[in-house]
Amino acid sequence: MLCVIYSSTKRDKTYLYVEKKDDFSRVPQELMKNFGTPRLVMVLSLDERKKLASADSEKVKQSLRDEGYYLQFPPPLENLLNTHLSG
Repeated sequence: MLCVIYSSTKRDKTYLYVEKKDDFSRVPQELMKNFGTPRLVMVLSLDERKKLASADSEKVKQSLRDEGYYLQFPPPLENLLNTHLSG
């Protein structure tokens, strides 16, 4: 299964995966509004990968089949003060 990955122009480190290039027909309008203008990052085969950098390829494939898209958010920020105080 191929997917196309876009980065958000409004939200840092947020990515949108869709099945076909420039086909956002199954992505909710409100999501697209908040995502901003999609910037093409890459086309990727999910069949050749078990794990992606920040997402599970099986979850991505399932979301693409069920919803028509997968939205990847950045990992939560680490609270350095709490880390320092607990150490």
